Amino acid sequence: INKIFKPRKRVQEGGKNSQNRKVTDFYPIRRSSRKSKTELKWEQKKLIDDLITKGIEEGMEVQHIEGKGRAVFATQCFQKGDYIVEYHGDLLQITDAKKREAEYAQNPATGCYMYYFQYLCKTYCVDATKETSRMGRLINHSKNGNCQTKLHDINGVPHLILVASRDIDKGEELLYDYGDRSKASIAAHPWLKY
Repeated sequence: INKIFKPRKRVQEGGKNSQNRKVTDFYPIRRSSRKSKTELKWEQKKLIDDLITKGIEEGMEVQHIEGKGRAVFATQCFQKGDYIVEYHGDLLQITDAKKREAEYAQNPATGCYMYYFQYLCKTYCVDATKETSRMGRLINHSKNGNCQTKLHDINGVPHLILVASRDIDKGEELLYDYGDRSKASIAAHPWLKY
């Protein structure tokens, strides 16, 4: 018996008779509309940039407390990590800040709202002593505050902001730790102990 050998036809991959077709040959590629962490962080930074540059301060109000003075209270809920407000004032280099601080010391009635911080190996100060309508300068001290300071860069310029260090309920006083533990400061301002 003579068998005739018939070679199988080889079909090139991807041809019309191929068994190895891709799913995308039948269904279009569907791209996710979800944003990456990087995109979300960039959008959040842009939002904070706008709030700072436009001086928008929402979700809080100033109230007067007998025996304490002015205080800032939340008029909305904030979640941990949320931007609260900028500690707004004149941004000074250390030498200019020390000169101003010496001037303020001449008149005890002036008060001092100077916040020193390090940024890119330099010491800066935000001087918020001048009375303005901005609320960041009026947030009071507590060692167990519900806010914390954070640096926020806009085009290479540092901005001192306050963010929620925990969830904050509507009606709560906004507080943060001033961080000053020097004996002289505590003697002059005993409330820094608490």
